[in-house]
Amino acid sequence: MQMNNAISDGLALLGSVDPVSQGAGAVTTGWVSVQNFLSFMALVSTGVLGASATVDAKIQQASDSSGTGAKDLSGKAITQIVKASGDNKQAMINFRAQDLDTANGFGYVRLSITVGTAASLVAGYLYGGNARYEPVKDASANPAINLGAASVVQIV
Repeated sequence: MQMNNAISDGLALLGSVDPVSQGAGAVTTGWVSVQNFLSFMALVSTGVLGASATVDAKIQQASDSSGTGAKDLSGKAITQIVKASGDNKQAMINFRAQDLDTANGFGYVRLSITVGTAASLVAGYLYGGNARYEPVKDASANPAINLGAASVVQIV
């Protein structure tokens, strides 16, 4: 990366779990292809957790954008966040395209966040880094070369 480049020149938001009061159960980003990035990071954020609530998050992989053959990406899950110490916390999961089971055709990923016991405020973001093509553009600039999520309306 050049010294005069912005971080967003090589980093794209690929998917999100927008802030939500999530009841007990799982919420996920959409499936995204890993073809345009070499590395990835998921950011999980909690707000106030419900009584005795837990939050788990992991990266899953699939062979297509429909989630065919979905399975967990080995070693890419956070340690459970619990109510006693988990209000207003963040956790990150780093992984690379080469961590996927490409030998069996896996080339798509998503972030999965599971809330246990009681409704809790959560959000999650899946980023692609070290883009194969830079700079990463937002959808409003040039959709033809947009590598990120369509929900990104500005990069300033």
